[in-house]
Amino acid sequence: MNPHTHFSQLARYNVWATRRLLDAVAQVPEADYRRDIGLFFKSIHGTLNHLLVGEHFLWYPRFARGVSPMVALDSEVEPDRARLAQALQGGAANWLPLIESWPTERFEGVLSYTTTRGEPTTLPFAAILSHVFNHGTHHRGQVTAALTALGHSCPVLDLAYCLQEEARA
Repeated sequence: MNPHTHFSQLARYNVWATRRLLDAVAQVPEADYRRDIGLFFKSIHGTLNHLLVGEHFLWYPRFARGVSPMVALDSEVEPDRARLAQALQGGAANWLPLIESWPTERFEGVLSYTTTRGEPTTLPFAAILSHVFNHGTHHRGQVTAALTALGHSCPVLDLAYCLQEEARA
């Protein structure tokens, strides 16, 4: 598969899954939303903040501008849940035009950046871009498990359902 086709598909899925998850989270009472329920980042709010930090404050600038911001992975960068949801949706939408702007040979290269521990690192470009989308899927899965454990409904987020919706559209 052409890398543009593959990563554009992942970017569209990221937007779709983020929207569906945030629609479900919007129905959760504040106490459940902020409750420490044993997730790695404690709460639904903490996990969503981590997604914003990882995907949009760290990885996006590394890929888009070649800069490595220094921000802790557990930072609460947006305390307001409505603004956090908007930032996650807006950030997810930024990936598709970025991916489409790269020449095909870029996917065969490397990404050099500085880790949050200050260590210079170089990794295969396509593999680490895959990590960005896989990371989002992982943490969305944690949030859906939390929703279920708290007795709330959660959306189906399988890529296959996104692809079926795209095919029908």
